[in-house]
Amino acid sequence: MRLVPAPAGSGIVFRRTDLDNFEIAAIGRNVAKVSYATSLMRQSVLISTTEHLLSALIGFGVDNVIVEVDNLEVPILDGSSLPYVQAFHSVGLKQQRRKREYLKILKEVEVREGSKFIGVYPGSGYRIQYTIDFPQPIGYETFRGDLATGDYVKLIAPARTFGFKEDEGMLRDMGLIRGVSDESAIILSRQGVVNGPLRFNDEFVRHKVLDLIGDLALAGRRIQGHVVAERAGHAMHTALVQRLMRDRSAWELAHGYDEVAEPARVMGQLQPATVS
Repeated sequence: MRLVPAPAGSGIVFRRTDLDNFEIAAIGRNVAKVSYATSLMRQSVLISTTEHLLSALIGFGVDNVIVEVDNLEVPILDGSSLPYVQAFHSVGLKQQRRKREYLKILKEVEVREGSKFIGVYPGSGYRIQYTIDFPQPIGYETFRGDLATGDYVKLIAPARTFGFKEDEGMLRDMGLIRGVSDESAIILSRQGVVNGPLRFNDEFVRHKVLDLIGDLALAGRRIQGHVVAERAGHAMHTALVQRLMRDRSAWELAHGYDEVAEPARVMGQLQPATVS
């Protein structure tokens, strides 16, 4: 996989170099399927497992980039976004002339499904509150944070994806987790973590926040508002994006707000970088 600069206003675009450089924009209308990962499709061309890279780009402040991939799946690496942001740090960002646009939330938009819930509300910054409730040994966890404080790399990016060992066969039969190993995910049994230690005591909910940021990137711009999620997942994350995009009265485009930049981060365009 290779990430290359893109002109201002381009957004995030995936390019299948194995299919005559066919391009798929990272926007809500190209969402193909969401179960254990988020896939995009245009004209029957698929790109899967996009959420970790999208999360890293939004979290690090990259607005315009072309992601060149030579197969249908984005590399999972260590199961978090940390290898991506480390690569971004190594090459740096280039500030572009056009001001960054945000999706400023004007009114609440919610999606409910039984005990599952996600909503977005007006507010400053990009505040997220996420609650999970999984079978043991995970249980109940809650995370609250604000992406606008510049703490993404420290608090969210290192959190790895996770799954139960007993579900591995089913997931592989579904064509998922093809590149997963003990080095690319937290593996769980009913007794506990198989391949510890955890990077955070609450790493599970932090990874769900990481996924959420990546999925909400499909709104096309970073959000200015407050997101609350309870027992949600990829399907509900992307359903919120689609509902938000359909209700044009729920948001407006805004240019900037007070934000604490991470070290070596400026808004704009990623310098050339290769991730393998």
